[in-house]
Amino acid sequence: MVDKVRLGFGLLNYPFDEGSQFFKWVEMLEAGGVDSLWQSDRLVSTDPYLESLTALATLAGCTEKLKFGMNAIVAPLRDPLVLAKQCATIDFLSGGRLLPMFGVGYPKAVEWEATGRSSDHRGSKANEMFELMSRLWSEESVTFEGKYYQYKNATIAPRPVQQPLPLWIGGSSNAAIKRTARLGSGWIGGIAGPSEVKRVIEGIKSEAAKCGRSIDSDHYGASLAFRVGTLDDNAVVNSPFVKRTGIGEDLDINPLIAIGTTDELVGRLREYIKIGATKFVMFPIVDSWKDMVKQTQYIVEEVIPRVEN
Repeated sequence: MVDKVRLGFGLLNYPFDEGSQFFKWVEMLEAGGVDSLWQSDRLVSTDPYLESLTALATLAGCTEKLKFGMNAIVAPLRDPLVLAKQCATIDFLSGGRLLPMFGVGYPKAVEWEATGRSSDHRGSKANEMFELMSRLWSEESVTFEGKYYQYKNATIAPRPVQQPLPLWIGGSSNAAIKRTARLGSGWIGGIAGPSEVKRVIEGIKSEAAKCGRSIDSDHYGASLAFRVGTLDDNAVVNSPFVKRTGIGEDLDINPLIAIGTTDELVGRLREYIKIGATKFVMFPIVDSWKDMVKQTQYIVEEVIPRVEN
């Protein structure tokens, strides 16, 4: 029996001209039964990106059913106490709908140089942060003596509604696999093909068993960039993401992107489902607010009813 399959949305770019358009889109997701919305996190960028936690806090007040998370917060760029407090507040105000997701970031990400920080030891720092935050979310008082962080009798209130608050982790390196197996409660990969997603899921399950842990089978996910349309669509031709990945003439040349009919998109999703991914972040390739609405309608009306169970 296949685990519960759920589809959410993420943003490759920010196609909205004003805030009201973003909220109208969120209303579409809520009304259409979309599972979740995942906010990309870019602190330094010439392209428009909303700050993740601020954006999610607004969703806590303007939605009732939609879950939401960040895809993914670069943990070492944040303060663990402030980050834990922000997540707890959002989960509390939303009645338990936050899906916090974290990564360690790329070593050459612009944020490091722009802020004069070193990316060295970011994995080790993140490991301490994840342990700290998990304890702050669930314990009345936390004392922690780590290499990078030292806390004494730290307490936050209100704590999250969800107990335990999930801790989703991203990344596909061996270190990320071990980190997820030891500290995480779920994993969603970046935009990657089914074979890569399968490798990571199997690796996490194996490492978790070594740690005497297990992760719920429906807490493994994948991200997929898509467009219901053709390679000749302006949104595809002019997409920086498509240009970077170098897609060719055949839909299946590049497993990172699904461009075609809704039937083909459903087929691609089922490839991931076969290898154990059941929670999806769908990234529409669009060039305008109206285009985003149209692509969203395709997913809500023609894909979700055939994939979710």
